[in-house]
Amino acid sequence: QDHVCSLSKVPFRGAPCSDAAGRQVPYGIIMKQVNTSLSGVLWDEVQKSPFYEYKDSLGNFHQVWFDDPHSISLKAAYVKNRGLRGIGMWNGNSLDYSRETVAEQQTEAMWQALTP
Repeated sequence: QDHVCSLSKVPFRGAPCSDAAGRQVPYGIIMKQVNTSLSGVLWDEVQKSPFYEYKDSLGNFHQVWFDDPHSISLKAAYVKNRGLRGIGMWNGNSLDYSRETVAEQQTEAMWQALTP
């Protein structure tokens, strides 16, 4: 109800960020899943990022954080306005490069968001 998702602590696995209890989900799956989620798209004003919540078939609660063209464009504008030297997007290969029209539009919008 308060959109707080507690993660179980896992042992350090020897690489940066390897103590995270989550996993990466391809953008195409996120875009399909968010429409049937419990919450729909939620927005975190501090992180400037969207997220959503759902329950799996076993009734376990999940929270998924992601970037979309809006959040990426805000971050790209931040970089540009401060004269920083660049920006990157984590795992662009997780975008949906299928020939589906919606997937092509979503992928193009993500890449375009990197250039404010």
